[in-house]
Amino acid sequence: MNTAPFFTRVVTAVFVALAFSTPAFAQPSTAPEPKARAIHTRTEDVIYGRRDGLALTMDVFTPAGKPNGAGVIICVSAKFRSGRELLEMFRSAATPFLDRGYMVFAVMHSSQPKYTVADAIEDVNRSVRYIRANAKKYGIDPNKLGIAGASSGGHLSLMLGCTGKAGDPEASDPVDRESSKVAAVACFFPPTDFVVLEGQCTKEFAACFDFREMDPTSGKFVPVSAERRRQIGEEVSPIMHVTKGSAPTLIIHGDQDKLVPIEQSKSVIAKYSECGVECELVVKQGKGHGWFGIDKDLPTLADWFDKHILDQK
Repeated sequence: MNTAPFFTRVVTAVFVALAFSTPAFAQPSTAPEPKARAIHTRTEDVIYGRRDGLALTMDVFTPAGKPNGAGVIICVSAKFRSGRELLEMFRSAATPFLDRGYMVFAVMHSSQPKYTVADAIEDVNRSVRYIRANAKKYGIDPNKLGIAGASSGGHLSLMLGCTGKAGDPEASDPVDRESSKVAAVACFFPPTDFVVLEGQCTKEFAACFDFREMDPTSGKFVPVSAERRRQIGEEVSPIMHVTKGSAPTLIIHGDQDKLVPIEQSKSVIAKYSECGVECELVVKQGKGHGWFGIDKDLPTLADWFDKHILDQK
């Protein structure tokens, strides 16, 4: 295997094309100026939950044109870190969905090194429940939600597509009474099997997998056993959760990816096919973990959502 750090280049390189997608040195033209484009609206720092008393937030983007009644959740995640700086890099990724009338929810989660992969999964589950509980406010059908992301954001998207659960009707919090299931998944180069990938992690990512549990004797959080560690690795691996009830899934992955090998996507797609779930793997020849011009692949994700969300009865 390549010795490059696990996820080192992740989405920073991937979405630079999105952040600078406007031509920089346009030449003067005598052609009539194009009609001004309508501006999508943005609501920042919507609190969808809390972890350890700290707010978990999302930004909500509303399409300028006629809404189509559906929503797309973008997991703002790279190396299992999240935050506003990363969100600004992801912002342009919302445009192809907004242009088709989708509401877009850019979800941020708790980050490593303080929090683990399992914590991030819980956060994104909470975000889906919150969106569904507020579907009327956002003008969307609660059953028409898609989810997207890249790398660790792709992993979180797959987990929601495979493990989203019904709400608890007895919960005191009305948000927790809602389901966290999604109707479709579309993502880029996701890790899918941490039992295989964990051995490639460097110290930069070790905290993601620093699983600890309370020792009743000492009253301290201590590292889990090797057996329990493997069990948790399976619990947070999408490939272990694919069933016939999983959401239709599209994955785009470069065949020269040295950080998250394309075998990760091939193996999970094979599992989807085995279970009879509609799925597709788009292989980008000669591409690694992200590529310049990845913004041109975003309409493929939007097409997938059109097919599996808008076109469904």
